[in-house]
Amino acid sequence: MRPHERDSLRLRLLAGGIVAILIALAIAGGGLVVLFERHMSRTLAQDLDVHLKQLLANIDVDPQGKLALSQTPVDPRFADPLSGLYWQVGDDHGQLLRSRSLWDSAMELPVDRPSPGETHQHEASGPGGQRVLVAERAVTLSAGGRPVTVRLAVAKDLARVSEASSAFAKDLSIALVLLGCVLVLATWVQVGIGLHPLVALRRGVADIRAGRIRHLPSSVPTEVQSLVEEVNALIDAQEHEIERSRGRAADLAHGLKTPLAALAADASRLRERGERDIAQDIDAVGEAMGRHVDRELARARIRGSARGNAATSASVKPLIGSIIATISRTPDGARVTFENLVGDDLSLPLDRTDLAEVLGNLIENAARHATERVRITADDDGLSLVVEDDGEGIEPSQLERVIERGARLDERGGTAGLGLAIVQDVLEAYDWGLHLSKSELGGLKATIAPRSAISKLSSPFATESNASAPSPQQA
Repeated sequence: MRPHERDSLRLRLLAGGIVAILIALAIAGGGLVVLFERHMSRTLAQDLDVHLKQLLANIDVDPQGKLALSQTPVDPRFADPLSGLYWQVGDDHGQLLRSRSLWDSAMELPVDRPSPGETHQHEASGPGGQRVLVAERAVTLSAGGRPVTVRLAVAKDLARVSEASSAFAKDLSIALVLLGCVLVLATWVQVGIGLHPLVALRRGVADIRAGRIRHLPSSVPTEVQSLVEEVNALIDAQEHEIERSRGRAADLAHGLKTPLAALAADASRLRERGERDIAQDIDAVGEAMGRHVDRELARARIRGSARGNAATSASVKPLIGSIIATISRTPDGARVTFENLVGDDLSLPLDRTDLAEVLGNLIENAARHATERVRITADDDGLSLVVEDDGEGIEPSQLERVIERGARLDERGGTAGLGLAIVQDVLEAYDWGLHLSKSELGGLKATIAPRSAISKLSSPFATESNASAPSPQQA
């Protein structure tokens, strides 16, 4: 059994229930067998008492003191040798009458004798070593004016009782096994029903992580109500802390903007004085710091938006149209043709601003490296977007390098190293991913889709949601 299975609450409850069922059935089975044996013993004693009364009704002593039976008991087993049912009558003068079933033997009765009118029952040794249950009674009869004590006894073989008990125990065990199976099934159903609120909580937490809901539902059983309240309070506290962190990050980034602008102005003045090398170094440092500030601002913003909106959705085609209209005004965008082939009714479960961040970087990247065409399409599943260009693209051998931290395939300035980094940060917040491959147009094909769909794509160089973002060629 694997460790997580040993820690399963369901398995613990099932195991405990099964053990309790087995113990209860074992006790019940043993108790029923004992009750059955006691019932058989009582029934046997009642039968012996009936036969004993028949002997008492028919026993007599003639004037000479000789014992006689006017009529023997009617049960045919008394006439069958060693049948298991026996009777005998004796007096204190050594006379002995017995059933044919005893054949040539006699029952050994205990030394103590019952008082007149009192019936004793005890186990004794019967013919052939049988263990028999004996019911005996003593009566005083008159023979020629003198009293004669007569001892009557009826016995039955206990082996028949043992056989009946064994047969009952066998039948009972089959019934208990079937009952145990039904009880185990009922326990499994009961545990499933009992743990259903926990399953609902697990799904609720998954929905919160996916951004479909913000809080766990409050309509839960009393036993887990406090847990739900604590989790919802924790979510609220976390969102509050995220908002504070975003605010602090934004304040810090905006606080750095002014010093960076002053640093750029100083570099410009140094360049005017002819100190171009120093000015270029300052510009490079300022540009690098600016890129980091922009990225941290983007990351601080998307950390809350993806998980803070349960019903986030953005219409894609008009958003792409506005992005194309903006990029078309740039030198790179003015020289290419944009093909917006996305359906009018397509919507993606991403915040509109975050989706604009992703598509803006991808389309701008494609326009910068395209020869004359940039195409934006949606796959048949309607949950993924593809941005392609007809430029030189990236060699398959270089795709792995593109997704490595800090990698670049060109050294142009601007914000080239920031695009895919922000794209991956945004997609990560929504549990989406980015896949890079060769386009049919000749250039790069960038696909964004849920991570489950990304993992099914053929290229081994799909960027996972937990991958670190690069500074690639087409960013």
